[in-house]
Amino acid sequence: MDENELYKKLGKQIKNLREQAHLTQEKLAEKCGISLDYLGKIEVNINKPGLKTLIKISNALNLPIRVLFDFD
Repeated sequence: MDENELYKKLGKQIKNLREQAHLTQEKLAEKCGISLDYLGKIEVNINKPGLKTLIKISNALNLPIRVLFDFD
């Protein structure tokens, strides 16, 4: 899997997990301390989040970070 494909799957996984948690993009962004625009762009593979952002997202979803990458 190349880098672009990985980030595309990661964005979809974050969106799916957010929806399973019944959170809007706005609410998850608020819980993470990131902008709504940035989160939206992560979900559609425009922005590529760093490790600190992924930790914030996994913490906000109350999930281990590895779950964000559980898309295979």
